[in-house]
Amino acid sequence: MIDRKHAFVAGVGAANVDVHGQSRKAIVMRDSNPGYMATSVGGVTRNILENLARQGVPVALFSAVGDDLFGEKIVRESRAAGIDMAHLLRKRGAASSSYIAILDERGDMLLGMSDMRIIEDLPAAYLDQNGAILQKASAIVCDACLPVALLDHLVSEAAGDTPVLIDPVSTAYARQMEPIAGKFYAIKPNEMELSILSGLPTETEAQIERACEALLDRGVQRVAVSRGEKGCYYADASGNRLFRALRPVSQMVNATGAGDAFMAGLTHALVDGMAVEEMLDYALASGITAIQSMTTINPSMSDALVRENRDRYRL
Repeated sequence: MIDRKHAFVAGVGAANVDVHGQSRKAIVMRDSNPGYMATSVGGVTRNILENLARQGVPVALFSAVGDDLFGEKIVRESRAAGIDMAHLLRKRGAASSSYIAILDERGDMLLGMSDMRIIEDLPAAYLDQNGAILQKASAIVCDACLPVALLDHLVSEAAGDTPVLIDPVSTAYARQMEPIAGKFYAIKPNEMELSILSGLPTETEAQIERACEALLDRGVQRVAVSRGEKGCYYADASGNRLFRALRPVSQMVNATGAGDAFMAGLTHALVDGMAVEEMLDYALASGITAIQSMTTINPSMSDALVRENRDRYRL
């Protein structure tokens, strides 16, 4: 069960700087192209924590940064957003985690590349050194970008009795974490990630239900499957089973932050002890709040705005 008495959420996982470049004209390969460039702080776990912080939940990040300009940017902007950055591992001479996306003139991705070596090298000893803090948290959120051995150490030892919730992030990372999927308290996959984690098809609602049952049989306590405009499907070890949705948004500004916000809303609702239907509506409304902004994280994200969207879009 989620223990609410400590009232803070810890995050263990990626924190990076995202660089996006979009060409102003048709791209000429192997040449310099005029375009628009933008940088922002990202990383799935860090993004989840920022959404939580903006919703009023105390949060602390456990990750690694280098002593470079990107590391300074991650720390400065995350702290300004309300994330406790005091427990970071700072590695001298290392490059902070970063991601670059090159978009064509239509905004479609041509190429993406990530450098997450600093996260891939995160030592288990770092989690052990912070074990006392992690075990005081109400919950721990993480992402499957972490090495599977480190994820296993987190759920098996470092977290103690603190429930660990994970976002699989992608089908590739879902495949990586599949052997230890049953050790997590809660998992938030999409339908493709659920198929990989369960080893079952997820093309119909009946198949989604069976795939979630397979994860529950392995020891997972809660599964919340994000389904885009269709809402979500939820199943837990207490016997709750339901499809849930809010009304579709008429105009979506940017969908990229919806999953991180949904995970934040789910975690917030769990820590607050909301009933299942209220919990899912809060998570879905968090996702709606995210897609109302051009940026990955809506700077207007707040508990009040999420509740307003929940009431506005409730069926």
